[in-house]
Amino acid sequence: MTAYDAPVRHDDADLAALDGLIGHATVQGVPVLHAPRPGDVSAGLFFRVGRADETLSTSGVTHLVEHLALHRLGVSDVHYNGATANTYTHFHVTGDEDEVVTYLNDLCAALRDLPLDRLETEKEILRTESAGRANGPDSQMAMWRYGAQGYGLISYDELGTRSLTADQVQQWAETRFTRDNAVLWITSDHVPDGLDLTLPAGRRIPVPAASDALPVTPAYIRGDDGHVVFDSVLRRSTAAAVFAEVLGRALFRDLRQEGGYSYTAEAHYSPRDADFATLTAYADALPEKQDAVVGAFVDTLAGLRAGRIEQAELDSVRSKLLKRYDTPDLGAAKLPSDALSLLLGHGILSPEQHKAELEAVTVADLREIAREAWDGGLFQVPARGADWAGFTLAPQYSSSAVTGTRHLSLENDDVTLVIGAEGVSLLLPGGPVTVRYDACVAMTTRPDGARFLTGLDGFRVAVEPTLFRDVTAERIAVLDAAVPPAAVVPLGARDPERIPQPREREKQEASPAPQVGGDEARKAASPGLRRLPVWFVLLVLSEAVFGLGLVIAILQTSDSAHSAWMHLTRAILPAALAIAYTRRAYRYAKRDRG
Repeated sequence: MTAYDAPVRHDDADLAALDGLIGHATVQGVPVLHAPRPGDVSAGLFFRVGRADETLSTSGVTHLVEHLALHRLGVSDVHYNGATANTYTHFHVTGDEDEVVTYLNDLCAALRDLPLDRLETEKEILRTESAGRANGPDSQMAMWRYGAQGYGLISYDELGTRSLTADQVQQWAETRFTRDNAVLWITSDHVPDGLDLTLPAGRRIPVPAASDALPVTPAYIRGDDGHVVFDSVLRRSTAAAVFAEVLGRALFRDLRQEGGYSYTAEAHYSPRDADFATLTAYADALPEKQDAVVGAFVDTLAGLRAGRIEQAELDSVRSKLLKRYDTPDLGAAKLPSDALSLLLGHGILSPEQHKAELEAVTVADLREIAREAWDGGLFQVPARGADWAGFTLAPQYSSSAVTGTRHLSLENDDVTLVIGAEGVSLLLPGGPVTVRYDACVAMTTRPDGARFLTGLDGFRVAVEPTLFRDVTAERIAVLDAAVPPAAVVPLGARDPERIPQPREREKQEASPAPQVGGDEARKAASPGLRRLPVWFVLLVLSEAVFGLGLVIAILQTSDSAHSAWMHLTRAILPAALAIAYTRRAYRYAKRDRG
């Protein structure tokens, strides 16, 4: 059996792997892992809850609990913080033993009694944090792979910070931040005295199953200039982690050292849940080098799939990974990762077991993983796509549209909004985009009537009454009655200047004429045009110029016939230009009237 096929160990085997290196105990029902390290004490309390457990309409609820709990701790000289990830929330602290015990005790007390009077303030803080957070080049990959649910929510704003109630936040804390859904690690040779981890009873929340929004892989999407990203989902294994290192080295060599196309070319392996991990590879590029980077990226992956991996390269990566076990205080260094593995239900390997798996990895294993990565890959490329390399464009449209009332766009005759009994569709030249009510995970609402619906698959339909014909209050009421109440996220009123208007109407806003909508707005924009058309005035002026030129030519005629024709020719040129301009003005005037 290769390391790639190694079975996953759980429960008693996990704790057995800790014996001799990491101690374990239970405090108030919470598993505690501990190992000594010189200097200050560090500790971390994990909970098995994160963004992937939320829905789009409640996204941010876990982050809110984290912020509210930390607020109770106030300002301190002790270094502490919290983090909310896809599958876990982690509170960590560093200080002397008494400071760490005080932090953990106060944290658990805060989780039992959240300061919900501060809820609206923390919502605003989270929205401010989100607005200032830079989106990475791979920020949209999760949405395209998973849709607007589970692991895909990391690509979306935390909509719950707009509408979550105190009862919802309290209920989330009581059912997710429990003693049965937690693991504590601490860098100490013993469990400190006075530790009070009292938390509500509950249950270990299973890691959410992954959704799939990609009907065909390998697939590609178009992204921003300057960034090329590839990701894939792999079975968790030591060999897969080794492959990520090999891929990162190959990309760096091919794209930077040899090709000179990229500054950054790298690959990373990160656990997603107990059984799967995400492989992410990235390279940057100047606009003029983007095609070359994409080509070299594909060639590198193809080479690894074909088995063009030197044994020396594998040995070098293996040696690097084995050196991690030469670190002092190995048990303390392993505490966070082992605690997280215990929380997620992934088998914990002892150093000897992991070394054995590293030694067992072969070039053939890496070739198989390269094929698996390619087969499930999602490629984000700028500009021209990647069909030529065997990738399929990720779905840009829904498979079908709903039937219902049709509302033509006021901006584009080729776009129609359909509001039906089963859902809404936007009919575009390339195909429909549909969100069905029973698959709607969030609908934001505005007092001006705007509704934005997002489906499980990540497709979104924007219903802006100002941009479509006859989207009346009655039609908006159909949406409000059909979408599940749990998916509705009310938003505040917009500044009138931020309410979108059709482009044609925007041009008329500078005019003092009244705005009545559609063709009527264009006809009312400048009443003088109907009394005396501009094209008529220009035509008269051009003819006058032409006549004046003839008169001047005749008056200046000398005895030479040649001189008369010369003056006539000089007059014809400006007249011809005037007539051409008049014809153009006539076409514009005719179009505005029609």
